[in-house]
Amino acid sequence: MPPTFGLKTTPMHVSYADIQRVWLEADELPEFRDAWLWDHFLPLAGPKDGPVLEGWTLLAALAAQTTRLRLGLLVTSNRIRPPAVLGKIASTLDVISGGRLVMGLGAGGTHQPPGAGGIPGDNPAVAEYAAYGLTLVPPREGVDRLREAVEILRGMWTQDVFDFHGRYYTLEANRNEPKPIQPAGPPLLIGGWGNRMMRLIAETADSWNISGPPHNDFDFLADRIRRLDAECARIGRDPLDISRSLQQIVSYDDTAATRSVVRRAVALGFDHIVLSLPRPYPAKAAHWLRDEIIHPVLDQV
Repeated sequence: MPPTFGLKTTPMHVSYADIQRVWLEADELPEFRDAWLWDHFLPLAGPKDGPVLEGWTLLAALAAQTTRLRLGLLVTSNRIRPPAVLGKIASTLDVISGGRLVMGLGAGGTHQPPGAGGIPGDNPAVAEYAAYGLTLVPPREGVDRLREAVEILRGMWTQDVFDFHGRYYTLEANRNEPKPIQPAGPPLLIGGWGNRMMRLIAETADSWNISGPPHNDFDFLADRIRRLDAECARIGRDPLDISRSLQQIVSYDDTAATRSVVRRAVALGFDHIVLSLPRPYPAKAAHWLRDEIIHPVLDQV
């Protein structure tokens, strides 16, 4: 099957009006299956004092104005909101959107412990989490917490009364009404690439997302695909049950290079491509993506 496409508007150094303009335009173009935001509170590039809009609040506004696009955050940090609070937010968003939410999730802010080779200054989550009173955890704990969060989300989305007693989270008589419109809750997309994360994706996710290859390192992408396939084989799951999604920043100046990355990713087995728009967004940005990236790629698939 040919790949499907989404777009991403990173709400950093751009206005609400600009993001709204792109989403409403994309909502009218069937070439776009979905649209995405992110989950950060400070800019990760450019001036440090620039504007950043909060992801779930912005997503609710856009969900109320669109009618067709599936939508979500690529990806939600599991370190920012308690899982049951996130589950309530997501349930409300699914109702607002008429059942169009995709639950994008990641481990969130983590840090390497002393002696593990990490350089704190290279991790933007250090400053961001300090600024907002959030705590970083080691990567292993981050994945373990995410595993519990997945169980909590699916439990509260499907059970009338839900108890949970895990290592990190405890719920007593959780009631979550209204439930999401989607019968089993929103489909779960997990973003990541570490070995333990790939195991969690194989065991729990409907979709896997990874960022485009730095310096065109397709060997890394191929290795991660092999790892996911191996984890699926370990548990007896058909690897084709999990959609493989690549997030790729587009180049306005070198569309041929962007198309080349997308084609190579599709050849590797990625069935969904999220095209991330750099700032500032051009006029008719969604039409530009359709005409310059999507149609030329589909013409050669």
